[in-house]
Amino acid sequence: MPVAQADEESASVSVYLFWVSGCPHCQREIKYLQRLQQELPATDLQLFEITADGDGRSLFLDVVRVLGITEPSVPLTIIGNHVWMGYAADMSTGQQMRDRIEACLETACPDAVAGLIAPAASETSPLPESVRAPVPEKMQIPLLGDISPRDLSLPVLTIILGALDGFNPCAMWTLVFLIGLLLGMKDTMRMWMLGGAFIIGSAAVYFVFLAAWLNLLLFLGSLLIIRVIIGLVALSGGFYYLREYFLNKDAVCPVTASEKRQRVFQRLKTLAQERNFLLALTGIMLLAFIVNLVELVCSAGIPAVYTQILVMHGLPTWQYYGYLLLYILVFMADDMLVFASAMLTLQMTGLTKNYSRYSHLIGGVLLLIIGALMLLRPDLLTFV
Repeated sequence: MPVAQADEESASVSVYLFWVSGCPHCQREIKYLQRLQQELPATDLQLFEITADGDGRSLFLDVVRVLGITEPSVPLTIIGNHVWMGYAADMSTGQQMRDRIEACLETACPDAVAGLIAPAASETSPLPESVRAPVPEKMQIPLLGDISPRDLSLPVLTIILGALDGFNPCAMWTLVFLIGLLLGMKDTMRMWMLGGAFIIGSAAVYFVFLAAWLNLLLFLGSLLIIRVIIGLVALSGGFYYLREYFLNKDAVCPVTASEKRQRVFQRLKTLAQERNFLLALTGIMLLAFIVNLVELVCSAGIPAVYTQILVMHGLPTWQYYGYLLLYILVFMADDMLVFASAMLTLQMTGLTKNYSRYSHLIGGVLLLIIGALMLLRPDLLTFV
């Protein structure tokens, strides 16, 4: 519906946005409002950064006090006398703001903030670096050459990190032993069912782990300290994987003791030979769940980094879990490949230790890059 001709009093509509540096939701809203300002030139966008002491922070405190906002959070947006806290990624919040601006252009709205602003207060609040500075066309990355951030996407990053996380010696050894037991059976259907149960159990525990990380980070919100911590985790994980590449040339899982392996082997053997099929099926799924849960220590860094990147995108709930499912599918691809190849050829086909070693090298470099970006240029990880 076209906007009616505004009268003199409603010639422009002020949009006040209070934001903090390092808040990805704030950056996304700023970009949206800037696009909206181009579509509706009568929009007067005023930005106030509130981290440092100054006019922006003082105005924020005045607005919170005058409007009676009991639990303020950012981004905080005020149009007329309407207040929004947060910014929904599904654009529902943005549409509400657009509707409010158009309504205020048709009929002048009371401005709840104008009387509180000190002269030129908004001029002291520069745009966030991620909004002002254009994304570079190419970045020179050691060992990887020139990479264009614009060519990346969240699905691509999901596939890359899921694949690197899947190249993990800690979980593969259990599957390899189970396949050895299954190849001695005459019942083909039982072989496929029991092996599949192990893979499903492994995938389930990893999905639960990823979902727990995701919900924890969503609960904590877009706190700068959380992004810094995860960035440091990424850097630590990168150095750890590079250390494993150079020092652990046999690609042995450091958290799996031989005694523990022998106990797991014995339980797998007992379950695989269990006459009661349902009992064997349930037992193998449960054992897969427990073994993979214990050995998440091997790769806890990549899931933590990946879920933080998801949170930085501010996605709708269904997209969060859709990306987790894609991550799990890629993560389990090597296990499914080894299992299917063994069942079809009736021969044990393993992945050599070199694949784990080089995944440590690639994963280490990638985690170092992500960690550095998360600390210095987090906007490059949101692909918007």
